[in-house]
Amino acid sequence: MTNPPPQPIPLDQLHFAMPPTFESVEEERAHRKARLVTALRLFGKFGFEEGVAGHITARDPEWTDHFWVNPFGMSFKVIKQSDLLLVNHDGRVVHGRHHVNQAAFAIHSEVHAARPDVVAAAHSHSTHGRAFSALGQLLDPVTQDVCAFYQDHALFDDYTGVVLDREEGRRIGAALGPHKAVILRNHGLLTVGTSVDAAAWWFITMERSCQVQLLAQAAGKLVPIEHESALLTRDQIGSDLAGWVNYQPLTTGHVDALTGAFDEDRPDED
Repeated sequence: MTNPPPQPIPLDQLHFAMPPTFESVEEERAHRKARLVTALRLFGKFGFEEGVAGHITARDPEWTDHFWVNPFGMSFKVIKQSDLLLVNHDGRVVHGRHHVNQAAFAIHSEVHAARPDVVAAAHSHSTHGRAFSALGQLLDPVTQDVCAFYQDHALFDDYTGVVLDREEGRRIGAALGPHKAVILRNHGLLTVGTSVDAAAWWFITMERSCQVQLLAQAAGKLVPIEHESALLTRDQIGSDLAGWVNYQPLTTGHVDALTGAFDEDRPDED
């Protein structure tokens, strides 16, 4: 006697993770801080830090002209949630006991001001991002993954030294425009997103896309994806929801990097 074939499980009974919702700003703030320290730890594991350079910011859900950021001079690999700083619109630390990186404030404050839709911004001196930025060009649509950035990233075609002036930050924000990323010539990459997870994913996959194009260019002539196909692929994989979904396996696949990251905020740091 033959058993009947297994029946398909109804789609509404299959699990698919989606971004969380929140009942209070306190709950949302705690979540953003947890995701921020997660992203910083992963950046450390992936080798994206270079001395004191590099920062990720998350807009506060209540005081929207304030943002949370990693302290100046602290390794991404060891940062804890209680180490995060809250910085106001004047660049003053209002929560925390460390200095803020002035370049982080000069760049990120203006990016957040120019883009009210942006929750998080990520910038670091990653190796392949820096190497590609020295070419002074945009990424070509040479792989499926990089199509997420097709006609959705910009070039800040200037370099005048370490960014410590807010006017320079405004120029970077203007160059970014409505896009998800900007290549800072001779400097590196900056990505943004409507969640910390999306901004972090765009940075990670953009860094790897720079690596892929550099390798491909060194090997021979590039064969780009056709314009219409690149646009279609961008629409399929280039949303912040797609970025959020792609990021989730990293947070479960690198648990070792997150050990000790989620200590509670110390009361004396309020």
